[in-house]
Amino acid sequence: MFKCALVCTDFEDSLQRLIKFVPDLVQSGLEQVVFFHNVSLTTDREIPKVDDEAVANAKQRLAAASHAVLPDGKSVVIDVRSGRVIDNISKVARCYDADVLILGTPTRSLLTEKLFGSTTTGIANQLDIPLVILRPQLIATYREQELALRCQTLFTHLLLPYDGSNSAKYLVSQVKAVAQSSECPQHCTLCWIIDDCIRVELRESEKQVQSQLDQVKADLETAGVEVFTEIRQGDPQSEILKSAEVNDISAIAICSGKSKGILKWSVPSFTSALLRSSWHPVIHFPRAS
Repeated sequence: MFKCALVCTDFEDSLQRLIKFVPDLVQSGLEQVVFFHNVSLTTDREIPKVDDEAVANAKQRLAAASHAVLPDGKSVVIDVRSGRVIDNISKVARCYDADVLILGTPTRSLLTEKLFGSTTTGIANQLDIPLVILRPQLIATYREQELALRCQTLFTHLLLPYDGSNSAKYLVSQVKAVAQSSECPQHCTLCWIIDDCIRVELRESEKQVQSQLDQVKADLETAGVEVFTEIRQGDPQSEILKSAEVNDISAIAICSGKSKGILKWSVPSFTSALLRSSWHPVIHFPRAS
């Protein structure tokens, strides 16, 4: 599904555990995995400078990744830089031509999501590549066998919320494009939620919804993906999470609405709410510029 993944860790998000699972990550279809850590500049005497000791320590903590035994054509890179984190992540992503970023975010309230609200949003505004959001709490608690399996199957079965909107159609087109050039995803579940908040007379009938889902299913199947469809009724956010529980999915794929950024905190949206509440991995596909 993706060729080069940039894994960004601050050593507090548990993503550094992935250095032991590079062979499992490449089984998901990746050809290269880049582990990146950013070291803040020191401000002694108000003169910013590189903290060489912190850089060396970070490289040492990530060094185990380079010991992975990988098939021909697969590689792993360790990159530690000092400076402004958002700028450095953007530079590293472009340096290695990364086509996906893997990031962690804590489960906190909207007002205290410091990491997610600043770093991740800043990255999303600078880079037009998908972001995979993982819950550090889950990565921290998985046993090694569980985490190995999670890495191997990270992109095999995607849940796609679908409602016929332009952003939903764009999401399907992006998933179809990556499926045509790789072996993942192998399965997709298209889930349409009939929103209870919409007046009954304005809702589309289940027959109309199923007809649209069947058309999208047929289109996705041309890329070699096995596609399932599902119709639910209720609150979109909670019903998508319920669907993820029962359909054995590996990740939820989403796409923002009209705005380019991953989140517009002043305007509540399905995308931002799902990113904050989902314990499943979430793949965010950016809208075209």
